[in-house]
Amino acid sequence: MDNDVSAGSTATTSSVSTLGQLTLGLTLLAFGLGHTAVIDGVTAADAVSVATYVGGIALFVAGLLALREDGFTGTAFAGLGAFWFTWGVGAGEAVSANAAGLFLLLFALLALSLTLGSAGAGVFARGTYGLLFVAMLLLAVAAFGDTAGLAKVGGWFAVAGGVVAWYGATAAMSGLPTVLPGRAAGRGGVTAAG
Repeated sequence: MDNDVSAGSTATTSSVSTLGQLTLGLTLLAFGLGHTAVIDGVTAADAVSVATYVGGIALFVAGLLALREDGFTGTAFAGLGAFWFTWGVGAGEAVSANAAGLFLLLFALLALSLTLGSAGAGVFARGTYGLLFVAMLLLAVAAFGDTAGLAKVGGWFAVAGGVVAWYGATAAMSGLPTVLPGRAAGRGGVTAAG
């Protein structure tokens, strides 16, 4: 009987993790594309609804559900859900560039902690958190320096993080490849001539 309960818990955690990665990926895509200005008339402010409801509430709830089974995943999703909700709710507020930069810098530190803490996680989780860290750091520096070009670069890093998270979640649901092809050990190497 314990095996049935354990198997159900693992399936639930896996589903919650997939849901969390999917919501994080979609939110990062919307947020990043808004910063890149690659789509005419679409800005980061247009991502507010996605950030508040998908990235904020859904990701936070996924974090709470995952927290019991996997402390790292639960912490990551709940922390990032809090970031997205706060950003989405406060996006229309009049704040100084330095206050916006500080907010992004503080959550860049969260992303750095997640990057360093994800050593045992899969390549997609590590990649997503690493790209998120770089994006937040670049966006923070851009806010401090009022540099639109640097904000666009930060937006592209957010887009890349969103694609990695989205693909990781999609691969988990559909059985797509989740490892990079590599060379087998010992093949194609230099051999000693006799």
